[in-house]
Amino acid sequence: MSKKYICTVCDYIYDPEIGDPDSGIAPGTAFEDIPEDWVCPDCNVGKSDFEVLTET
Repeated sequence: MSKKYICTVCDYIYDPEIGDPDSGIAPGTAFEDIPEDWVCPDCNVGKSDFEVLTET
């Protein structure tokens, strides 16, 4: 199972199985493989503001 990442600013969850098609990120793209200039589609912060989502 792929790790999901959450935006620490707005709580947007990046799910590798879904990707971010609106931003050109295809489904199946690991977070680590997203270009460094990608930004959160909800609040426009960078990848550095995301952390691994730990599901309970």
